[in-house]
Amino acid sequence: MEAMDVAPPSETYLEVLHRIVWYPGYNVEVREAAVNRLADYDLPGLKTTLRRRLPNMAALEGRKRLCEIIAERGWIDLTPALVSGWAVSIVGQDDDLQRPEAKALAALHGEANLSDVVFDLMVQSNRVAEQGLRTRCWNLLHHLGQRDRLVSLLRDHEPPADDAMLVDLHAGAVELGLVPYNREEILWLRKLRQPENAEFWAEAVAAASALEESLRAELEIRDLAIVVSARRHDPELLKQTRTQLLERLRAGLKGRKHHDRGSRFDDTIGSRKDRLYEWREEVTWGDLAAMLIAVRAIQVPQVVEHLFDYARRDREDETTEYGGVIRLDEKGRFEILEFPPRIRRHDQQFNAPQEMLDAAYTALFHFHLHVQRLRNAEYAAPGFGDLNYADNVRANCLVFTSVNRTTMNVDYYRHGRVVVDLGEIHQR
Repeated sequence: MEAMDVAPPSETYLEVLHRIVWYPGYNVEVREAAVNRLADYDLPGLKTTLRRRLPNMAALEGRKRLCEIIAERGWIDLTPALVSGWAVSIVGQDDDLQRPEAKALAALHGEANLSDVVFDLMVQSNRVAEQGLRTRCWNLLHHLGQRDRLVSLLRDHEPPADDAMLVDLHAGAVELGLVPYNREEILWLRKLRQPENAEFWAEAVAAASALEESLRAELEIRDLAIVVSARRHDPELLKQTRTQLLERLRAGLKGRKHHDRGSRFDDTIGSRKDRLYEWREEVTWGDLAAMLIAVRAIQVPQVVEHLFDYARRDREDETTEYGGVIRLDEKGRFEILEFPPRIRRHDQQFNAPQEMLDAAYTALFHFHLHVQRLRNAEYAAPGFGDLNYADNVRANCLVFTSVNRTTMNVDYYRHGRVVVDLGEIHQR
């Protein structure tokens, strides 16, 4: 750097300095030396680099020092970069207020104002190009315990007519009582507000209004396809209480054979609970309704035959697991949509393609297969990655695991590590 420090600096030299600021492989002292030079040579460009690169920077010590420099130099205009970076989870850094981004924000705005800074930034970032920042703010506010504030924003205040995101979220809160928890639910709700889903939205509003107020208050976005299908094909379901659904499901699962997933999972998910009675206090009305529909689906011969055929093809393909969605067609028949992934990493992972997520917005279940071997019962449950997927997408999910040539086990799972074994299905 000292050899290249001439006035004016060359464009090539500036490009190298910008790269040193964030790229892996440089120590803290070298990064800071690059920052100091760019602060003299190209301050606007340096701030652009920090906005773009800091939130996803993997070099943690360098990231920490950059946050300190932003605070020391009073670069308050880099608040969005700090907030965006703070919203990205980092393994081993669970105390939100001890993150370097939080400390820098506290230095710039005052420690007592951190939640206000994030909230105000979320509200103000209404340009299309800022939607990524906005959803990161939304996730971070939940981490900071500000959900009630978000609920109040959507339910109690009319959004600006030109703020498309808040208009959609306001409609979800007012018409359905739904307030998303994370980015995926925001995208999901906004997709349902598109004109092509207007009929589904109207049916969801009508179906939700048929529920008791206490049940309506606990609805999640994953429940919408369940209540719409009930309104179309099983209206009595909407009239039943949680206790009634629990008894129905108990009866439906009685006598079905289950498969224990084994103690090897204890260290990763902290629990081996996978029986309905173990989750009876935690499952919601929506969970119970979804599981009743799932049990009905896996008793349909055509569904079972399709699943076993799909499993056979999955077993022959050693590059990936297979998956898809289960939905009801216009005649109320269960329909399986297959979505082999575009990205194939190995035979113990399913990467859901975007086309599947799009189809799943109005579907009942996401599903995938554990059928690497015919006798795969020791893996009869969602794995650690599957549970993380459910926490992220917050959908109703099913996993089908091969027990032998003519038998598969079925597990229902969703966010919060809730897993219920629904028993076996058999090929005739």
